[in-house]
Amino acid sequence: MTDTDDTDDMNDMDDMFLDELSEIWDDIRENYDTSDNSSYDRTVLDCAAELASDPGGESAYVWAIGLTVMAPYLTWLPGAGVADQAAAVLETADRALRDRDCPHDSHPYQSHDDEEDAHLAELLPALADESADWDEDRPRSEWRCPRNAAGFARIGLDIIRPGSVTDVPPRLPLEAKDSISTLSALLHGYPKPWTDINDEISGQGADLSHADPADRAGRLQVVRAVTWYAVSGMVRKKSVLDGLAEAVEKVLPHFAGSDCAHDGHPALPDSGPNAAELGIRLSSAGGREIYERGRIASGGDAPLDEVVCPVLMAEIANQTLAQLRERREELFGERDTSHADAEYLRADGRLDIEKLVERTDHKSWNEQHADDLGLWAARRHGQSDARDRAVLLLVAHQTMNISYPSPPLSVVRGVLATMRAVAAAPLPAECPHEDEHPALPRAAFRAGMAHFWAPEEFPPGEEPRSAESWTCPRFAAEVAGKCISDLEGLYEEDELADAG
Repeated sequence: MTDTDDTDDMNDMDDMFLDELSEIWDDIRENYDTSDNSSYDRTVLDCAAELASDPGGESAYVWAIGLTVMAPYLTWLPGAGVADQAAAVLETADRALRDRDCPHDSHPYQSHDDEEDAHLAELLPALADESADWDEDRPRSEWRCPRNAAGFARIGLDIIRPGSVTDVPPRLPLEAKDSISTLSALLHGYPKPWTDINDEISGQGADLSHADPADRAGRLQVVRAVTWYAVSGMVRKKSVLDGLAEAVEKVLPHFAGSDCAHDGHPALPDSGPNAAELGIRLSSAGGREIYERGRIASGGDAPLDEVVCPVLMAEIANQTLAQLRERREELFGERDTSHADAEYLRADGRLDIEKLVERTDHKSWNEQHADDLGLWAARRHGQSDARDRAVLLLVAHQTMNISYPSPPLSVVRGVLATMRAVAAAPLPAECPHEDEHPALPRAAFRAGMAHFWAPEEFPPGEEPRSAESWTCPRFAAEVAGKCISDLEGLYEEDELADAG
């Protein structure tokens, strides 16, 4: 075929306003996830109909490339049967065109990757118009060649049905790209506004549970990455951690007992976003081929068989499972605070008020102590005298403000039980003191609390309050009410049932 053989057919393309049509196709490629699908379906079906009418014709490349441009939409929310119809037409065109004789040693589709998809639509009008400027490296004849049209038909099929074809450059499924973007934002601490954190992380466990054998290692690495986030306290539903643990337990037997001939195994990424991205790439045939091609080109990464080695995966699975089980118990199980007696009581059994004041300071280095201290204070509250109760109630309240990212359910239950009991206690009609209640939660408050508890040891704060104001039942109810308001929205009520 020569560049002039199909000139008459290209004139027909001019009559079809291919420049305008290609703009419509490109708009669908760019905005497929934001617009109403009814008009998009019609455009896709019209293009498919043109290709179906003459799948081996001279203009087949136009319609094959057009469907390839719009293929991302067909992975999103097309109307019923639209994606299947487009895929069937692409398959027909591939069969009709791929074995045609041609004089070319190679074709553009063989080096086409997903980054070049954005230029396909704008290329089509120049392909059809002999008078248009042509600045591409490859001649029009190669682009118009039936074999190239067949290649782009297969690329379109690979977008619609990832892994369904061969002999095209590898690419990540669009769903995988979306997952990388979503998880990167989430694991960096800035989830996209529409991301449901619990659903997103739970979904990774479900994907691991149902993964094909070839994808299993990659899916396990994604779960490894999201586990770090889940056990940090950012996830407030026990079922999420349960689901991750169950998924790892399910696949562990597939890796356990494996052996290998490797001298060692590579260190996997130790940051959540990077670990998740690698795992997602290794979870599809296209992604694994991209990894291996990149490794060969760069010479820096470990071979694929080492990165997905079942011996390494067994180690990763056991580490992840142990981490999930340990933190699940810490976050949602019965929390032991008996060790705090030695930490926050003096040798004579009295409160170590200096340490309590220090640990209720809102500084990041106190976050590691906040949860155990708050629960310990709440548990000790009911066994103490009025002066200690006032301090312990305030300590429990203050530590809940310090806790990062938020207090776990195991702590919230215990603190809420105390706060609700205090809030429900009968109150005097008026405060038994004339001065105001202590102000929360300023530095002067903390200094004032130390003076209130041990006036002989600590000077008064900048705004001293009477002992009666510190032990006032109405002040206690005020503190308890605020704490209850802050904590009750963190978990579902059925999860808080044990709190009273």
